[in-house]
Amino acid sequence: MKRLLILEDGTVFEGKAFGAEIDVVGEVVFTTSMTGYQETITDQSFNGQIITFTYPMVGNYGINRDDYESISPTCKGVIVKEHARLASNWRNQLTLDEFLKNKGIPGISGIDTRALTRKLRSAGTMKAGFIDADDDLTHAFDQLKATVLPRNQVAQVSTTKPYPSPGTGRNVVVIDFGLKHSILRELSKRHCNLTVLPYNTTAKTILELSPDGVMLTNGPGDPKDVPEAIEMIQQIQGKVPIFGICLGHQLFSLANGADTYKMTFGHRGLNHPVREVATGKIDFTSQNHGYAVDEATIDSEKLLVTHVEVNDGTVEGVRHRHYPAFTVQYHPDAAPGPHDGLHLFDEFMEMMDAWKEQG
Repeated sequence: MKRLLILEDGTVFEGKAFGAEIDVVGEVVFTTSMTGYQETITDQSFNGQIITFTYPMVGNYGINRDDYESISPTCKGVIVKEHARLASNWRNQLTLDEFLKNKGIPGISGIDTRALTRKLRSAGTMKAGFIDADDDLTHAFDQLKATVLPRNQVAQVSTTKPYPSPGTGRNVVVIDFGLKHSILRELSKRHCNLTVLPYNTTAKTILELSPDGVMLTNGPGDPKDVPEAIEMIQQIQGKVPIFGICLGHQLFSLANGADTYKMTFGHRGLNHPVREVATGKIDFTSQNHGYAVDEATIDSEKLLVTHVEVNDGTVEGVRHRHYPAFTVQYHPDAAPGPHDGLHLFDEFMEMMDAWKEQG
């Protein structure tokens, strides 16, 4: 069955439908990942977005039980050059088509993803929609232009109630802005006793749990749309060690007086080189964000820039000069992606231990 991809600039791509049989509207973005499509689709940082895969074939190893980053993905759609209808892997349980149908997510294949990516790189991310080939184009474009994309993305994906992930070691509070399961996995590997809390939890509630540390997770959208989290961070920093990832990094920077801005097309992929300023060491990293911290607005009396992106020089990490707190823009949990940044979880463990000894 034919399916059309329409962009708000008037562009139309024709392809074949797979996945759920529904029309959708969202922000179209692209990822340069060559593998890890299951983790990508289930990453809640893609909430409300239509994901374009630049790698030509997607779906060839199916879907398995181990690679979920969330149980209920909230991306709007999937765009691929070639959709592999046959999945071959010893862990395979579902085809990509079956998975997307189960989750209510439509897909489109046969699209010139290189042309689409070039457009997004030059014009920036934009609103887009999936429609049936026989739908009225004029009406569809009018609806697309009139659609206002939601701003409450973190509220859509964060847990609504606290829950534990029991362990026997350090007590870590995880603030869920749209967390990837791999963050919990890495903390659990280090025997942490985890309590996962909603995005709008107050500082008072967090501190009453007497945590050894607080993890600020990844999540979707504009960090300025989560003012309650910024206020919470201002109230807990200096009282407990903090480690922030992705959206957590942006929120921590905002809480300390820096500003953020929307990038033209963002960083989404597994091959982003990041340089540690102090050592010059390069890590290849997994990234998924459309906003960044403006280095010109960072108060050098409060924050130290620790990491920068090699390709475009954007801020990739900060550390507080006075409090036990550090954050990175990339995903050290690396699911999918290179494992170069996993050492940051160990640094978080060391920071919590050092803080406890001082206490």
